[in-house]
Amino acid sequence: MRFHQGVAFLETDQLLELCRATDEMGYAGITVSDHIFFPKLLGSRYPYSPYEDGSPIWQPQSDWPDSWCLISAMAAVTKNLHFTTSVYIAPARDLYTVAKLVSTAAVISNNRVTLGVGAGWCEEEFVATGQGFHDRGKRLDDMIPALRALWSSGDDGWTEYRGSHYDVPALQMNPRPTEPIPIMVGGISDAALRRMARLSDGFLATVERARKALAAEGRSSDGFPIVMALAPEPNVDLYKRMEDAGVTDLLCAPWMFAERIDSRDYRSTLDAKLRATEEFATRIIAKM
Repeated sequence: MRFHQGVAFLETDQLLELCRATDEMGYAGITVSDHIFFPKLLGSRYPYSPYEDGSPIWQPQSDWPDSWCLISAMAAVTKNLHFTTSVYIAPARDLYTVAKLVSTAAVISNNRVTLGVGAGWCEEEFVATGQGFHDRGKRLDDMIPALRALWSSGDDGWTEYRGSHYDVPALQMNPRPTEPIPIMVGGISDAALRRMARLSDGFLATVERARKALAAEGRSSDGFPIVMALAPEPNVDLYKRMEDAGVTDLLCAPWMFAERIDSRDYRSTLDAKLRATEEFATRIIAKM
């Protein structure tokens, strides 16, 4: 079982020090999440909301640093951690911007990145960036193979791609990663499951749904990374049962158990986060 510390909502100025400590304590990786902004007039419903009105679980003032700027900075101060976006709303950007950001981070980190993608839910972000919202899933289906094409090249150094939504003429986009960048798919919809089964290198979801979707596409779940986050309080026995069931990676958030500055959000001191991170490593990771 590999443990990845999620850092969504946390104060940006604490993240590099927290990342250094995470690297030294036996964690496998860091996961970062993505939003471009928080609109004052939010009409979109957050699909994972526990509230009747569908509002998000974070405050408008929460930090959302750019995923790939942050990953590049964290990679520069660590040696072992693997960095995953969980998830990056790729179709809210144009294809070339996504390809360039991810490939640069892969080169800087010496291939320690995974692109976790999702179709997204916040229509306001798509409107602001000029990307279509209602065809975002179909565009993401075409974006995944297009990205792989942009990160590779033929014997002559050039690459091109022809798809249903993206038409890439012969070009070179450098620097290119020296190894394939894994692409994982997140989401709870049937469309996300089909996307995972057809196109991805791993899934951010439940074991049984992933296995059924893979089988429908004629793919085996053996060796297929399945990443989960669990709501119950950290427990070695629970995690071992998840491992036996086929979960390969767990997203954890030790900082959620740190003493908070304000009960209405997730802010805490850096020292509190570091203590919680070490306590989880000692109590859970060391016993797995």
